[in-house]
Amino acid sequence: MDLYEHQARELFERHGILVPRAEVTDSPKEAREIARRLGGRVVVKAQVKTGGRGKAGGVKLAADPAAAELTARQILGMDIKGHTVGKVMLAQPVDIESEFYVSYVLDRAAGRFLAIASAEGGMEIEEVAAGRPEAVARIPVDPAEGLTSARATEIADAAGLPPQTVDVLVRLWEVLVREDALLVEVNPLVRTRQGQILALDGKVTLDDNARFRQARWGAGETGYDGALEAAAAAKGLNYVKLDGEVGVIGNGAGLVMSTLDVVDGCGARPANFLDIGGGASAQVMADGLSVVLSDPDVKSVFVNVFGGITACDAVADGIVRALETVRLTKPLVVRLDGNNAARGRAVLEEHAHPLVQQVTTMDGAAARAAELATTA
Repeated sequence: MDLYEHQARELFERHGILVPRAEVTDSPKEAREIARRLGGRVVVKAQVKTGGRGKAGGVKLAADPAAAELTARQILGMDIKGHTVGKVMLAQPVDIESEFYVSYVLDRAAGRFLAIASAEGGMEIEEVAAGRPEAVARIPVDPAEGLTSARATEIADAAGLPPQTVDVLVRLWEVLVREDALLVEVNPLVRTRQGQILALDGKVTLDDNARFRQARWGAGETGYDGALEAAAAAKGLNYVKLDGEVGVIGNGAGLVMSTLDVVDGCGARPANFLDIGGGASAQVMADGLSVVLSDPDVKSVFVNVFGGITACDAVADGIVRALETVRLTKPLVVRLDGNNAARGRAVLEEHAHPLVQQVTTMDGAAARAAELATTA
């Protein structure tokens, strides 16, 4: 369960990590009053559970209370990567001297946590990690041992962080452990010109298995991070929104995960994870296509099915029937393999929808879907 930034800040404060003064609202008029209480000049930040808010226009500086009201009015209701902004946080601006990046993330494969830190924080941390990996320190942390002061000092030294950040690293580890988190991230962690270390932004993901202990964070929410995921959940679909352009539908979590990797290897990015499970009735396929096609980022759709208990001809029949109720606006690439694959392909050939293409291999179908998406 991802938390909003203002909720992550609340956890940080609880564990003694300094953050700028801030308040949250869903009202532009109240934003004016909040700005007045905070001193007039404020940063207005969209509260959505996704990254890239700054580049999307969801983080803006307002010079005075009147500007804060106008800015809040502009940001509220925005769509940021499929997330509608329902609240904004107004925070006091900070006189920044240096920006850093720090996080703890669960490394499931290694059975431990990984501390990731860099002396070059900010919006471009992904580019730093990709272009100059040596600028990002990755230090394993044994959960049984925990984070000692010596280990925190090792992380700070490896990343080139100032000594004042060691205490913050220890306190962030306390957030991770005591609040049932799988991810704790601060970007940026800043040093002000007055020498303070403050968390300017935060991301926290809590373990879903601990919801019974963390129920206060989900109160009044659907439990889903975006409108598409909520719509899919209402239809009983296992859907996760991703930041790509190729919609992916498959039967079985393992097959869908493999499909995401193959699409990525073909030079495109998957737009979602959607597992329709062992059955692929007309209604299930119609629901799946409806959700995937409603994503404005999707440029093509790849349906990848391996027939087992549910035969491929039944899947093909489901696709044909689905296309009677769902208006297909993007090219659809279908790969059928396994039980009754030949019959399934024949069903789709007979239907001959102008936007439906068939490719017999998984690699070939992924390449075609990627090509259609990147040339659209």
